[in-house]
Amino acid sequence: MRALRAEDPREVGGHRLLARLGAGGMGVVYLARTGGGALVALKVIRAGQTADPGFRARFRREAEVAEGLNSPWLVPVTGADADAAEPWLATPFVPGPSLAEAVAAYGPLPERTVRVLGARLADALAEVHGAGLIHRDVKPGNVLLAMDGPRLIDFGIARPVGPSALTRDGAIVGTPGYVPPEQADHKGAEAVPAGDVFALGCVLAYAASGRRPFGGGDPFAVFYRTVHEEPDVEAVPDGIREPALRCLAKAPGDRPTAAEVRDTLTAPGTPGTPGTGDGDWLPAAVLRLVAERSSAALDPPPPEEPEPTRADDPPPPSRRGLLLAGGAAAVTLATGGGVTAYVASRRARTTPPDAAPLPVHTLGVLADLSGPGRAAGRAVERGARLAVAAHNSRTEKKYRLALRVSDDGGDPARAERTARALLADGAVRAVIGPTAEAAAEAVAELFEKARTAMVLVNVSTGLKLSTSEHRTLCVTRAPETVLQAPLTGYLTRTVRSTRTAVIDDRAAGKAGWAWASGLREYPPNEGTVTVHPVEATDADFAPAVRDALATRPQAVVHTGVSPARAAACARALAAQGFTGARAGVWHIMTPDFLTGAGAAAEGWVFSAPYIDPSAPPLRTFAAAHRTRYGTAPARWSAEAYDAVGLVATTLDALSDTATPSTAAVARRVFTTTHQGLAKPLAFAQDVTHALRNEDGTLFLYEVRDGAFRYLGPFE
Repeated sequence: MRALRAEDPREVGGHRLLARLGAGGMGVVYLARTGGGALVALKVIRAGQTADPGFRARFRREAEVAEGLNSPWLVPVTGADADAAEPWLATPFVPGPSLAEAVAAYGPLPERTVRVLGARLADALAEVHGAGLIHRDVKPGNVLLAMDGPRLIDFGIARPVGPSALTRDGAIVGTPGYVPPEQADHKGAEAVPAGDVFALGCVLAYAASGRRPFGGGDPFAVFYRTVHEEPDVEAVPDGIREPALRCLAKAPGDRPTAAEVRDTLTAPGTPGTPGTGDGDWLPAAVLRLVAERSSAALDPPPPEEPEPTRADDPPPPSRRGLLLAGGAAAVTLATGGGVTAYVASRRARTTPPDAAPLPVHTLGVLADLSGPGRAAGRAVERGARLAVAAHNSRTEKKYRLALRVSDDGGDPARAERTARALLADGAVRAVIGPTAEAAAEAVAELFEKARTAMVLVNVSTGLKLSTSEHRTLCVTRAPETVLQAPLTGYLTRTVRSTRTAVIDDRAAGKAGWAWASGLREYPPNEGTVTVHPVEATDADFAPAVRDALATRPQAVVHTGVSPARAAACARALAAQGFTGARAGVWHIMTPDFLTGAGAAAEGWVFSAPYIDPSAPPLRTFAAAHRTRYGTAPARWSAEAYDAVGLVATTLDALSDTATPSTAAVARRVFTTTHQGLAKPLAFAQDVTHALRNEDGTLFLYEVRDGAFRYLGPFE
């Protein structure tokens, strides 16, 4: 449920509009109140859709069909106007989620719940068929779960039994995965009531197992499986499998009638048989969601004030064009909330199955896009955008994501101003960034006070950033203190060095000191480590290298973070003839190091907290990046993709809350585990909330043929 927009009407047909329940290509569904005070769901069709001369006839028929039916498990029409400039139709408001939403959020429903669901849907279909009608779009998205039982909705594509002037020859009407074989084979067979029974079998299997019996994906692939393959009901409980399989018979004549399905599911003595007092038919989690939505309907959000449209706001759910082989195409028509898919010979568009109005959660991105760190900032922004696009393209998502991107230029004062603006946006659930250390230090306290998660992708903790003190600070990269582990492991297992020399570049400050101290305390192969300092004011590495080589080391580690100074060290090692293992920290992995060191860079090994975004496991991600931005992804882009995935996984866990608070997200993110593209994300369950040092969170690289080559994750 979302606030009315400035452009929305405040009254339609004597109904006072309260909030938006959803929107699609055909129009908007509002929560409204009648003059008598009853809550209704009111569908308003955009005027542009009425240009089709047959549209008003179809819309009028939807209202007439629903008005003529009498079943407690059908939603009646309480008012309609097919002749209005923007036609509208009102039905009682059902605060429960759709079956599709419930299964996506909580998984398969208990067997007893499915039996009640199936019996009552079958009873509703018996009423429909008894009136000489066919629903033609029975699917989880058209089944609402109310406190006292399910409701079958959306007669936007219902047709009288027998030939109809409104049925197009050679068309497939319905949603892929729920269309019966006789319709899915493209031969234009006339629809019969047994088609609704087949769809009911699909719904039963989905509700009981969480899986569509004929899978998902390309609509034509689904149609093919429906016609030629047996349904996948392996995960369906025994008590539901047999009734579902009878409904899923390939031949219409082999299927039971809707009344027979109802009688089977309510047969005396059958385990889990529905009774008359089934107020507790739903699992507790779904009941809580019904209660929350009922409460929200009594206190709708206030209407929005006019504001400029942001470029990053997602468009409303739309029908996406899909190019299909052989020039075949699908065309969709939505009448109210219903969807009709016509598979024709020349044009194609599809509507995702089980589509339903979805909430939108906004993520902020605070990044340096114009300052000295703009390369990392742009990589984080692009990775986040790809993750949002991937999430929104999923067919079984529970909500849509949007981004609000702000450029802080890497400047602390500017970061503080942009952070306050993000926090003032009540739609922002969490923030990715900042991408500059100084900016992150400047705003961490703001996010802490606002109880909003600040997810750092490329910035680590330090003296001013602490996950122990900043309870909403979530760092998804490994800290510098553990980056010695991959190099120590490499020098131990691969090089088998027992004598290691450290060139301690004092220009690196405490970071270099920490590296030198760590290697001395935990030497490779439990051997010897000698440390040879180079003062920050000294650009000549030759003396320190000479002293280091006097110890006859098998490996040399440079602790500096300056590419130019590391290049000077590499040249000094080469000049004095050292050909053993050479290693450094990820900060010097830049073109400047390769250019400055020249041939002396060859063979250097580095540990890093980021994966190569073009590595084979990320081939699909890299291809998507090239398609959208025309270039290969940069470092930190995959990590940003995963940061969005972490927040999305957190939102998934909070999906039983209509609009999770930023505080709830900030708390839950630390108990969330997310297997990302780059690495697993999991956090210590103690006061630190630090990223757990799992296998695959650190990575090794080597200079080969003048380029940094990815060796793989450190295990």
